[in-house]
Amino acid sequence: MRKSARYAALAASGLLALSSLTACADDASTTASAGSAAKGDGKGTKVKIMVGGLDKVIYLPAMLTQRLGYFDAEGLDVELLSEPAGVQAETALVSGQVQGAVGFYDHTLDLQVKGKAVESVVQFSHAPGEVEIVSDKAADEIKSPKDFKGKKLGVTGLGSSTNFLTEYLAVKNGVRTSDITPVAVGAGPTFISALERGSIDAGMTTDPTVATILAKNAGRVLIDMRTPEGSDAALGGPYPSSSLYMQTDWVNSHKDTVQKLANAFVKTLKWMATHSAAEIADQMPADYSQGNKTLYASAIQSTLPMFTKDGVMPANGPETVEKVLKAFNPNIKNADVDLSKTYTTEFVKKATG
Repeated sequence: MRKSARYAALAASGLLALSSLTACADDASTTASAGSAAKGDGKGTKVKIMVGGLDKVIYLPAMLTQRLGYFDAEGLDVELLSEPAGVQAETALVSGQVQGAVGFYDHTLDLQVKGKAVESVVQFSHAPGEVEIVSDKAADEIKSPKDFKGKKLGVTGLGSSTNFLTEYLAVKNGVRTSDITPVAVGAGPTFISALERGSIDAGMTTDPTVATILAKNAGRVLIDMRTPEGSDAALGGPYPSSSLYMQTDWVNSHKDTVQKLANAFVKTLKWMATHSAAEIADQMPADYSQGNKTLYASAIQSTLPMFTKDGVMPANGPETVEKVLKAFNPNIKNADVDLSKTYTTEFVKKATG
């Protein structure tokens, strides 16, 4: 996404409404029950999945699968819940509140060194889908991550994947993690407000927040990781991010259910690969666009390159994630991570669609 006259026009016609669409996901108490949007009769196998922000485009396959009726077609009664940050989705999973989490794959490595066996079973993406945005007020001071020293940098939550990536970009560019101040600001309206007020100098976020900020001329793109090329440039390789991950013990004891989930999600990824951003936007809940479907579709278009077409873990992706985490995370830096236990392709390779 780039600033343009078209966005200026859009800014006058519904940007505040679009900004507010993340409010539902950014309220930690929000429950976006897929049951209310489901076409099924609730008699299928019940599965609860926590999403690190249901309305974030990077996690779009979760709600889209529901809207397309693919869970129902597999005989599943899936309830989608929402938390504002992936780290909170992780907490819900390991505490047993839910059976699955839609969040960043990197949490599986972090959890392994903490003694928790969790694995990605469907890999939605091969790029982070994240953008480092600098406020217009700080644009002259921050030209690259080398200028992060002494700055307040927005992340969705402390310990979140945006926090991980921010620290990596700092360290990679010669700035110690102790020299930056991560600030948990969520996404959507809370992120935008923090940027405009000066509570943060820059921050890492995703669409549709990115599209809204650019349309409001409130910030500028510093690093764009919404494409595989952007991921390679910033991180040195493919960076598998959005995924469905689950506790390994649960996967092994519920293989039939996991296979059905994989079938549904792979169908969705294939559907996304053959439909336009506007067609995808048409399938999503009406309040996700809040009357500004053009801008919402543009946000989807900018993020589409991050998604896989088959749910399979990209080659060398886990190694890139491990390299990134070892650069700044002392727990992982000094640990032997068994990457083979952080993901499985067993189910996606059998998936129909």
